[in-house]
Amino acid sequence: MSQERRERQKEKLGIKTSSRNWGRIAIYAVLIVAAFGLAYYLGDRSQHKHDAFARCLTDRGVKMYGAWWCPHCVEQKEKFGASFKYVPYVECGIKGDLHGRSQACRDANIEHYPTWQFPPTGERVERIFTLQELGDRTGCALP
Repeated sequence: MSQERRERQKEKLGIKTSSRNWGRIAIYAVLIVAAFGLAYYLGDRSQHKHDAFARCLTDRGVKMYGAWWCPHCVEQKEKFGASFKYVPYVECGIKGDLHGRSQACRDANIEHYPTWQFPPTGERVERIFTLQELGDRTGCALP
């Protein structure tokens, strides 16, 4: 008896037939979810490779002044990736006001972004730094 004929007989008897193999679909779904999970995990780990470096900058008293609307600040932040959350950052911009500055930045006389301040002299440099340059200036080691 052919497969097609068996299916017609089952339909006559009221038995539902399905050409889908739900077990196989479930296995594929689990494999796809596992692949995405692994990709996220590996990608997330690599983005945090500068955490210790960013924390070292904080420990050394370095500060970065920037503004949310500043494209150069965005470029500087991207160099740190997800580790930027550990960088000692002072936001000078006021949301919704492109010309306003926060009180902390007015008190520090910050005019351009990004501005890095290096102790112990308090030297200020207004530009984007590579991570290697920041490491050389501060003695913080890169991974």
